[in-house]
Amino acid sequence: MKNRFAAALAPLAFLLGSCATPFGDGLSRIENVVVIYAENRSFDHLYGLFPGADGIANATAEQKTQLDHDGKPLASLPATYDPVQKGALRADLPTSGLPNGPFRIDAPPISRNWSELLPNPIHAYYQNREQINGGANNKFVALTNVGAWTMGYFDGSQMKLWQWAKEYTLADHFFMGAFGGSYLNHLWLVCACTPRDETAPASARAQIDEQQNLRKRPTSPASVVRGVAQLFDGAVTPDGYSVNTTQPPYQPSGVPPAAGGNLDLADPARHTLPPMREKSVGDTLSAKAVSWAWYGGGWNAALADGRREPKEPRQVIYASKGEAFQPHHQPFNYFARFAPGTPDRAQHLKDGDDLSKDIANGTLPQVTFYKPVGRLNQHPSYTNLAEGDAHIDDVLKRLRASPQWSKMLVIVTYDENGGFWDHVPPPSGDRWGPATRIPAIIISPYAKKGFVDKTPYDTTSIIKFLTRRFGLEPLPGVRANAGDLTNALEL
Repeated sequence: MKNRFAAALAPLAFLLGSCATPFGDGLSRIENVVVIYAENRSFDHLYGLFPGADGIANATAEQKTQLDHDGKPLASLPATYDPVQKGALRADLPTSGLPNGPFRIDAPPISRNWSELLPNPIHAYYQNREQINGGANNKFVALTNVGAWTMGYFDGSQMKLWQWAKEYTLADHFFMGAFGGSYLNHLWLVCACTPRDETAPASARAQIDEQQNLRKRPTSPASVVRGVAQLFDGAVTPDGYSVNTTQPPYQPSGVPPAAGGNLDLADPARHTLPPMREKSVGDTLSAKAVSWAWYGGGWNAALADGRREPKEPRQVIYASKGEAFQPHHQPFNYFARFAPGTPDRAQHLKDGDDLSKDIANGTLPQVTFYKPVGRLNQHPSYTNLAEGDAHIDDVLKRLRASPQWSKMLVIVTYDENGGFWDHVPPPSGDRWGPATRIPAIIISPYAKKGFVDKTPYDTTSIIKFLTRRFGLEPLPGVRANAGDLTNALEL
């Protein structure tokens, strides 16, 4: 009888489209999904001391003990190098001689505060692959540009986000979707895909060896103790995939318009990523008439700034002070469907101020992606942890007070690890990932309370959840062995 009843309802579920979920799974109670995407921190770096989590205390000696370029363990940690000064020593960060392994940043002898601007480890595709070293996670120091600093972590219990994690669900086996940095992981958040860049110049292509690792330059030091590795790196793989930061073809872009040219476009004479035509989760949401928007902090100001004639100095894009807007953090701006002048761009790409208004008015779309502006996104070097922690906490408080809260699910996570060490091996995957473990907090009236979720997830789990909840067409890059976040929920 039950099967006949379900079969009779199937046509109705089809007609309801985005409002329907598979019969009886309870997900239809969740009407609004909000994804908050912060920057560049590994799980152990922030939550390695979280009670009940798979933290630093569980790391094996092999995972803690970092290897030099010759594959032998370092006798002790090297100095911290300054990436801005191209390998100069940071005498104010005395890591040289520390025991080989992870160390507290906010404890002696380092004793630095999470509200300070601190070094930014390299976070790039080939380096991340080699740092993970088949799951041993023991080549982080050898393949970084900051020496020992990649092994630093905080006691995160002072963070406001830590308290949200204690109250709701902390996922302690959530991994970045792709090896490398922010650029590629933002694209994996929205399309689970790595774009092609077949027109990239030869100078942009990485040079790799038979192990698929970057070739070292003749001038590269034999040991990380003697300095930062010098590598034949590039934004594009030898076979034409774009894996490291490449600018969007549309403004706001790191490439200004051509002199006297179309102010909506990056200068076509300077290389950008060709407009992407891969299918994104935006496409699949729109196909089911599910309302959605990407809210970018500082979007309106950056758009105006990006549309200046090239002779005019930019005030917002890549600013070293102030808001600091990063164009490669806006993934839909790479897609032809969202090009300047298109209806989809006007409908779906919003400013961070619009988010504040929509929260207060209870008019958030069914699916919200929010990218905080640079000063508030927790990225090392150009901002700090404290300001972003306070900002995201404020957004969460406003969401919990909003008219839509009772049927809302919020996911707070990070695009990637920022080059910081983590001890847990990523699950098996493909050429692109998954990669290093990152924090993820699931916050909702339906989230399990005080729960540490050990289900294997990666960035594509967010797409998988949206696909299941709204009955979307699956995207081919979403990994079959990644969970869909439902283990964090009580429905």
